[in-house]
Amino acid sequence: MAHGEYKPIDAYGLIGNLETCALVGRDGAIDWCCLPNLQSPSIFAAILDSEAGGTFRIRPTGSYDAVQRYQPDTNVLDTEFTTDAGALRLTDFMPILSDDPAAPFSEPWIFRRVECLEGSVEFEVTFEPRFDYARARTVIESMDNVLLARGNGEHVSLNTAFALEIDGISARGVHDLSAGDTAWYTLQYGQRKRPESIDPELLLDRTRRYWRNWVHTCPESGCPFEGEYHDAVTRSELVLKLLMHHRTGAIAAAPTTSLPELIGGTRNWDYRFSWIRDAAFTIQALFKLGHIQETKDYVDWCLDVVHSGSETFQPFQPLFGLQGETKLTEETLDHLEGYRGSAPVRIGNAARSQLQLDIFGELVLALYETSHYGETITETTWETVREVIEYVCTLWHKRGAGMWEVRSEPEQFVHSKVMCWVALDRGIKMATDRGFDAPLDHWQEVRSEIREVVLERGFNESINSFVRSFEADELLDASALRIPLVGFLPFDDPRVQGTIDAVRERLTTERGLVRRYEGEDGLPGDEGAFILCSFWLVDCLALSGDVEEAETLFENILELASPLGLLSEEVVPETGELLGNYPQAFSHLGLINSAIYICTAQAEDGVDIDYPAIDAQM
Repeated sequence: MAHGEYKPIDAYGLIGNLETCALVGRDGAIDWCCLPNLQSPSIFAAILDSEAGGTFRIRPTGSYDAVQRYQPDTNVLDTEFTTDAGALRLTDFMPILSDDPAAPFSEPWIFRRVECLEGSVEFEVTFEPRFDYARARTVIESMDNVLLARGNGEHVSLNTAFALEIDGISARGVHDLSAGDTAWYTLQYGQRKRPESIDPELLLDRTRRYWRNWVHTCPESGCPFEGEYHDAVTRSELVLKLLMHHRTGAIAAAPTTSLPELIGGTRNWDYRFSWIRDAAFTIQALFKLGHIQETKDYVDWCLDVVHSGSETFQPFQPLFGLQGETKLTEETLDHLEGYRGSAPVRIGNAARSQLQLDIFGELVLALYETSHYGETITETTWETVREVIEYVCTLWHKRGAGMWEVRSEPEQFVHSKVMCWVALDRGIKMATDRGFDAPLDHWQEVRSEIREVVLERGFNESINSFVRSFEADELLDASALRIPLVGFLPFDDPRVQGTIDAVRERLTTERGLVRRYEGEDGLPGDEGAFILCSFWLVDCLALSGDVEEAETLFENILELASPLGLLSEEVVPETGELLGNYPQAFSHLGLINSAIYICTAQAEDGVDIDYPAIDAQM
């Protein structure tokens, strides 16, 4: 199969309803959608196999130019086609189920409005659902002027403005619209016919208002993000909201699986889960943007999934399903060729069973941040925190897979040790500040021991930098940039500045983008520059006083975003092509937090910015 049939990753926009998402291409094709939930099997997966995966496409029949844009401050997506005969606008959105408890439907809908803006345009509709990641047999039939597609014990219905011709497992049609004409195509999971009480135009207006009411409000005293970064921050927060599960508060790392870190490579993972590691990053970003309820919901979800209910503490896994699922068995879908031939396609994630020591520090740091912002840490929550810290005291010295979830032999990763120190450090501060019962002498002793070991074995004087691990003490890891960000050492410490210099010399590309690490990780092939790590460098530069350098790098990263302002996990340094699952929460969290750090470094008599992650290291 010709790989040219695949669109670039940045040629997609994202829509969603806080339970699932869909990727809509610049050619009007929904090439990825899992229904009814984000972790459900896909119904459209052409992004992972352009021939067999399934798609739902609406586009002009002849040649055209296309541009996508979001309606301002929303996740309502417009794709505008210009042809020799006229112009057509395709508007895609999903109503927010939680926005109206009295809504006449309970399962997800995708609404697609086709509007002719000028002239007369002929367009084609292609409907090719493929259930269960294209493993199940699909049958399409017409019932009461509605197309009903069945497979895998499920069904979706398509209400169409014009009749489509069914050809076994597909349906197609060609139609014309003249200036001012509008046609609706609505897809619903688990329901045969659109209720007559539903007015698509009213739902569109309601969906617009939902998103615009949700985005952060700029205070009269001045928005911390006012200026050239404002639109990028707003788009990032809207992406994060799309990745939130509205009932549990969990946030998916990305809405996709197996978009490759290297074209043709095997580094293809399922990111439709929520990682405990993301907690502190998420809370910082959401709280600063004023999304207090989402912050509380996310913290509650983290506490729920790590609290087993057992009388004794049970160590928790690094990632969970969005509704707290623990069994995330990894398997490969060998019948799908993968994006541009990048196989295997994986569902599930084996990292769930890894020992990743940093997650304990991330959880405690997140809870500390909420208390710093004024939220109450209850006695019950403190008991969980105390159990986590006591557990850290027993295993901080062990080897693990680290935050990068390597599939090579476990190592004594420096970042993991630093985050164990963070768990103890923030636990001690919470106990001291709030008067909680804790074995402070013991904790302080372990905290000092970890610090001494990290400074002795984790720093290489010959290269003047913190290193990847105690075993790989000549190799660098970009996670060392977090050492000052979490308060282990101050920014003006020579060892911190030496680490920043070493990362810039050995891990950065010509554009200043940062690769994750040096050394083996148990997987074949290379990978691109890591967008989150590049934002960490922005943070370190800004808070070290190199604000102009930070701004330059930040702007370089923003230039890599898709035309819609979306970021994936990685980027090809030579070409700027986005790689990896898309859009990626980590990358957009990094963007928001870097914008905060730059604004903090710039702030003098202007906007007052109080940012706990900065205060913690002072």
